[in-house]
Amino acid sequence: MNKESLRKFWYSISPRHRFLIRRLYYFPADLLDKIQGKRHKYVPPRGSIYTGSPANAEAYIDQGKRQLVLLKNHIDLKSNDEILDIGSGIGRTAIALTEFLEPEGGYKGFDVVKLGIDWCNSKIAKDFPNFEFKYVPLFNDLYNTSDLKAEDFVFPYDNDAFNKIFSFSVFTHMQIDEIQNYFKEVNRVLKTDGLAFSTFFLYDDTIENYISTENEFKFPIKKSGYRLMNKEVKSGNIAIHKDTLKAMLNKEKLEIVEIIDGFWKDKSTYSKNGSYQDVAVFKKKQAISDH
Repeated sequence: MNKESLRKFWYSISPRHRFLIRRLYYFPADLLDKIQGKRHKYVPPRGSIYTGSPANAEAYIDQGKRQLVLLKNHIDLKSNDEILDIGSGIGRTAIALTEFLEPEGGYKGFDVVKLGIDWCNSKIAKDFPNFEFKYVPLFNDLYNTSDLKAEDFVFPYDNDAFNKIFSFSVFTHMQIDEIQNYFKEVNRVLKTDGLAFSTFFLYDDTIENYISTENEFKFPIKKSGYRLMNKEVKSGNIAIHKDTLKAMLNKEKLEIVEIIDGFWKDKSTYSKNGSYQDVAVFKKKQAISDH
């Protein structure tokens, strides 16, 4: 079975069965890690890692540190920032931030998968009181069968609460109306001079044919301003046209600061400290004075 066929099969089964298959598949490796003393207090077993690549403790921590480098480089993340992690997963970035964030700073994260939130609260938040994780039971056809809709979700935080907001591989697994609502909420909870960092699969007219037919990681289903990997699982993976992204942000009074292309479209541009997905940095539009 090739990668594309395997991906289609993976998307065809329920979230519950995906979690179960992961646990069973990685059980021998997890057991061996435990026997050899290669587990880490804050790192979940491979079978519990439901986002990104399941990895041993050393590799998992390294992945989080590389994400921290991206945040420091592109949104000037500071150790005393008030930070929001949209889609905090099972702690990949949070673990790295425990060694970076000072007590004067604060971290808040939320996720639609209870497994991840429970792990982070029992391991990370228990030792670091300035870290807080919230479970939000929103529907996502890849992860969660709840009835609550992401397009109606109001972030459980006050207005202007955060200096920095980030998300890794979240908007790649959401539908357009859901992403639009999240942009509205980002505008509400981001401070006037704050910055937001998110990863996407982005394209423009020059590469649309390539990413839909030729690239190993392809998006064959064409929609208006975006493309899908799988027509049945709309949250499986989504690629957004750069002009569509800019228009969506503009609607919520946000604007692009920079876009950094990832190496998913061109493996020859790989960099250890780069991003596989495309990165977009954005901020609030500044109000134009009448004077």
